Amino acid sequence: MDEIYLIGLGNPGKKYSKTRHNIGFTVLEKLSKKYNSNFLLKDKLKSSCTEFKINDYTYRLFLPNTFMNNSGDAVQAIVDWYKINLDQIFIIVDDKDLPLGKIRFRKKGSSGGHNGLKSIIEKLKTDNFKRIRIGIGHPLSMKGKDNFNTISHVLGNISLEEKLILDKVYKRVIESLEQLNIKKEEFIINDLNSFHKDQI
Repeated sequence: MDEIYLIGLGNPGKKYSKTRHNIGFTVLEKLSKKYNSNFLLKDKLKSSCTEFKINDYTYRLFLPNTFMNNSGDAVQAIVDWYKINLDQIFIIVDDKDLPLGKIRFRKKGSSGGHNGLKSIIEKLKTDNFKRIRIGIGHPLSMKGKDNFNTISHVLGNISLEEKLILDKVYKRVIESLEQLNIKKEEFIINDLNSFHKDQI
């Protein structure tokens, strides 16, 4: 039986649930809700976890409770516990360097300054793992200069206008994740990378 491991990045707790930095959590929460599957905290995996089947594939979903900057601790615990190949893992994460609503699926790469990805790379000692990055747009100061506050932006709540765009993104990402077991990965990569928020 084939297995797929989806790990969303974010910060635990209601305080962060509606922030831009928690988009990884949001995608997996929506996917699990679609399949009436609830997350349960598992200390040994340093994550809240759930699993269900789609077309005879077992999907295992994880929301690390380590906070973003220590995401690698949870990912390492998951890899060690299940003794899985990194090729089975998909990290879902926000990206401030991508325009709002843009999606990028990559098989490997640097952290791009994202602390969650940086932590994972440090723990696994490789950047050779798949990640789906969802754009949240670049923060701008009121004066339009570069003295923006990145922390305030990523930890700020998603606005109603942003939510309307991101809901389309969530829908497309979830549809793609559901097809990981029936379509070639290259097809899904091209499909997500060519997505535009005005398509739906």
